[in-house]
Amino acid sequence: MQSFLKILRWSVGILFIFSGLIKANDPLGLSYKMQEFFDVWGISFLSDYTLVLSIIMNVLEIVAGIALIIQFPYKQTLWSLLALIIFFSFLTGYALLSGKIKTCGCFGDCIPLTPKTSFIKDILLFIAIVILLFNKKKVKTKMHPALGVFILIIATAGVGYGQNYVLNHLPIIDCLPYKTGNDIIEKMKTPVGAVPDSISIQMEFIKDGKSFLFDANHFPENFDSTYVYKSRKEVVVQKGNGLQAAIVDFNLVTLSKYDSTAEIFAIKTPYVLVLAGKIDSNIPWLDILNKLHNKYKLVYIVTADKDGAINLLPKETILIGDNTMIKTAARVWPTIFVMNGATIMQKQSYLDYLKN
Repeated sequence: MQSFLKILRWSVGILFIFSGLIKANDPLGLSYKMQEFFDVWGISFLSDYTLVLSIIMNVLEIVAGIALIIQFPYKQTLWSLLALIIFFSFLTGYALLSGKIKTCGCFGDCIPLTPKTSFIKDILLFIAIVILLFNKKKVKTKMHPALGVFILIIATAGVGYGQNYVLNHLPIIDCLPYKTGNDIIEKMKTPVGAVPDSISIQMEFIKDGKSFLFDANHFPENFDSTYVYKSRKEVVVQKGNGLQAAIVDFNLVTLSKYDSTAEIFAIKTPYVLVLAGKIDSNIPWLDILNKLHNKYKLVYIVTADKDGAINLLPKETILIGDNTMIKTAARVWPTIFVMNGATIMQKQSYLDYLKN
């Protein structure tokens, strides 16, 4: 029994540490996933706090996993892990049953899991933690309290420092489709064997105080002006297999609203895309752009902040991009992309670029 409990304890601890480390590699990714949940639940006002919540969540996962392995403090750690796994099970269960969240972000973007797989994983972890709780008296803690506290303090500081580092210098392991070496055009291609969702557009009309739903091919024979249009929505008639292009929203539009994506990718010489969702006046733009212009002939500012770019960078070539795309491609604003056609040859945060 002791051997079984030891294997179970180590397995749970390592899984929590592994999960936390993957998300700590990209805390902004987890914060964006939290924002997705908050938007679905109608509590978007909490979105301003998601990065702090993300950092705290990652620290808790990793430190709790370490505490379980060193068995200090054992009982309190088990109860903490039980609370965490109940919370995670609620999230993955909601994603599975509602169908409104495609991935829960349990292992970040490095290991995308379906809601079903994530939920099963959480249920198994819940069972394992409950077994450990019921048998907690059979485990004798050998860790000296002072050493245990020291290890947990070091772990907390280390995880906190690591997350601060990647927030300024990009994730250490880039699991996003915009990593160095990727061809954006190739990543925009639909995978072989992909089956999209079958969608029906349903329109809601009101007549005599009653609500009616019709699709475009099934209007009633007596349809007339007495039917008052209310709304329309997309209804998934049949689910696809979930396969889709890794990049689905990459467009570069000029200030005159011309889509220049294809022309940009057709450039034969190395050029630079500087991605920043918002143009922050506190960023040393002059230093960054002077250094870039001294080396490259073509430098483009890609942003969702049209007014900010025009006001702060009036002499630069500005391209407008979708904010979600920019958040995915560039975890630090601004991030420098050195491009060769559609291929990302180099990717750096502005801080690292200025240092080199």
